[in-house]
Amino acid sequence: MQVVNSKQELKKALKSYRSEGKSIGLVPTMGALHQGHISLINRCRAENEVVVASIFVNPTQFDNPEDLKKYPRTLESDCELLEPAGCDIVFAPSADEMYPTLPKLSIDFGNLEHVMEGKYRDGHFNGVGIVVSKLFHLVNPDRAYFGQKDLQQVAVLRRLVNDLSFDLELIACPTLRESDGLAMSSRNTRLSAEARKIAPQLHAALQKAKDLLIQGKTAAETQKEINSFFEAIPEFRPEYFEIADFDDLEPIKKMNTEGKTAICTAAYLDGVRLIDNIVF
Repeated sequence: MQVVNSKQELKKALKSYRSEGKSIGLVPTMGALHQGHISLINRCRAENEVVVASIFVNPTQFDNPEDLKKYPRTLESDCELLEPAGCDIVFAPSADEMYPTLPKLSIDFGNLEHVMEGKYRDGHFNGVGIVVSKLFHLVNPDRAYFGQKDLQQVAVLRRLVNDLSFDLELIACPTLRESDGLAMSSRNTRLSAEARKIAPQLHAALQKAKDLLIQGKTAAETQKEINSFFEAIPEFRPEYFEIADFDDLEPIKKMNTEGKTAICTAAYLDGVRLIDNIVF
């Protein structure tokens, strides 16, 4: 496994693979890897001849400087996970390498900028769109893999690929969960022991909402019951809890057609912002 830190090194590392016509898969990450990330690597390994993982804590997608500062950086242990999983190239650039000058470009993703994550994280998806565009240009993968835990990010990137005609296949992979239901996340390591015991209730809230909708409750009725659910767990500070259409993430009034209902939430616990969703 090669670890490269510059765009030039990456280009050189990929050159021989390209000359041989080998298929290339890309798994973009911000590091602090866990088994959820490794599941993406495994899928990428199964479907491509070359596996590239990027590790870059992208400053342009953080609206909170303190959150950026606290984001875990664990390159050495990340590489220890990636190599046995079959990763061929790790691209781990510095911020200066990725942004020799601050980008002047601004990408507007339409309605996705104003709901859920877009509503609460100003400029977040602009930062995501720019850095992922850079990675797509640098690696030129046949396929790129993202986790469904970041459902809105997947929707944003699908729009990016379609509107800018990136010649690749965007693949969303299922969320991996701990045995108690908590979605795997790099942020989980920042939870205290007590908060970690409470954290699975975020997924329990999603499951409860799903059951209520299946029973015929409206979105408004379901929201009311979920509000009461969170009031009983004061350790949580919910930011949003939305019942939406899977395709455009716009709010819906009742359960959608099969496979087209998304329930998404974000909440603070122990000072850590957790997100999760289910689609059914």
